[in-house]
Amino acid sequence: MTTQYQDLVRKVLKEGTKKEDRTGVGTLSIFGHQMRFNLQEGFPLLTSKRVPFALIKSELLWFLRGDTNIRYLLENNNHIWDEWAFKNYVESDAYEGPDMTDFGRRALVDETFKVQYDEEMTKFQNEILTNDDFSERFGHLGDVYGKQWRAWQLRNGDTLDQIKIVIDQIKTNPDSRRHIVSAWNPEDVPSMALPPCHTLFQFYVADGKLSCQLYQRSGDIFLGIPFNIASYALLTHLIARETGLEVGEFVHTIGDAHIYSNHLEQAKLLLARDVRPLPQLVIQSEAKLDQIESNEIKVENYNPHPSIKAPIAV
Repeated sequence: MTTQYQDLVRKVLKEGTKKEDRTGVGTLSIFGHQMRFNLQEGFPLLTSKRVPFALIKSELLWFLRGDTNIRYLLENNNHIWDEWAFKNYVESDAYEGPDMTDFGRRALVDETFKVQYDEEMTKFQNEILTNDDFSERFGHLGDVYGKQWRAWQLRNGDTLDQIKIVIDQIKTNPDSRRHIVSAWNPEDVPSMALPPCHTLFQFYVADGKLSCQLYQRSGDIFLGIPFNIASYALLTHLIARETGLEVGEFVHTIGDAHIYSNHLEQAKLLLARDVRPLPQLVIQSEAKLDQIESNEIKVENYNPHPSIKAPIAV
């Protein structure tokens, strides 16, 4: 038995073009791929390796709150954005520690440096959590997803809450073809720690069900795409709940779909494993979607294969 995700991994390993990239790691890449997931059939959380759902839900709630500071993530033991905030800090005039140039790749090959890096990162995380001034200065990642979703800057100085608008539109004009939220703001891209990979999503209502299509300009297939699938499936559930609809499909369209060259063996290991039944999503809250607590969202009957570790390309 295969799944669409496994088929994508297999396709890129077989047909992908070798490309260089900004991280210097290199990839196998294809351009233009689409997957469709029927959310009525289960929650699409990958089972051929364990995917940490706690990180997915806390990151999505961070976006929905309009937050751009990693303090909320650290409070929820979520470290997936730490490297980008840390990079801004070690490149600033305020940093007085050991040389952290090219720290992402050096930590992979130099054990002594990795110990030093871990010590500096731990100090940085503790400062973000306990020092308000430090957190305000170095915890922000620029105008990333949460800012664009909830407070898109207008020319007249006002801001636009795209999530609120799309919810209101779905409720009042469900057949509209304009249920769109964009994270790609060309003016703000230079100030972002990482320009949006998942750039635009659109909702569609039919037969009392809400579907969502995501356009993702760039997708790290081994580490990122399983997160993105589950995150936007969860977003679809939350918006459907807010608008009184059932869930339909999540459609995932990817531009540059790639496997990093240091993830190839991990990808092959994943393909050697069988696919298990999907879990079910449970939301135990009546709160609005930007007020739900992370512990009120759960998956039941999730029985994946063990996790497969792979380095993040920063």
